[in-house]
Amino acid sequence: MLVTLHTPYVDTSAADLTLAIGGPERPALHVRELTLPGGPTLRLRLLGASHQVICGDLTETVACLPGRPPHLPGTLHDDAAGYRFTATVLRPVGDGLRARVAALRAALADDPYALVGVFPGDLDAVTALSVRPDPPAGTVAWRTWHAYPQTNELVLTETVVAL
Repeated sequence: MLVTLHTPYVDTSAADLTLAIGGPERPALHVRELTLPGGPTLRLRLLGASHQVICGDLTETVACLPGRPPHLPGTLHDDAAGYRFTATVLRPVGDGLRARVAALRAALADDPYALVGVFPGDLDAVTALSVRPDPPAGTVAWRTWHAYPQTNELVLTETVVAL
């Protein structure tokens, strides 16, 4: 699902993002609720240039969080909780960001398990979430993309949660 958001894009960068597990639901610009076949219900929430996914009792937020120092780990594995998170920050050369964002928007536009937010003023200012259709057995998984054209950064995250 592709949505055009009617709020200004937040001028931020990947360096400002924090991963938070737990915590309250944050005000969302758009929410998509998905009930997976034979699996849990997920709420994909666009918070602006950030996201929140709620899966059962788990709340994952990647955002600029007031009062918290920026910290986006490259990896976080909590085997006891069955939670794995990875993040990568890309800085494409030349027109690479524009090409990647265009391909992402095209790939996810009709995906029933995706939510893509495009911000006014820059078609490359995108936040996208997609539930993986083929997660490892006994898990649910999602990917996110946060494109920051003003700093030429694309943040990719992937989360896998044991059911």
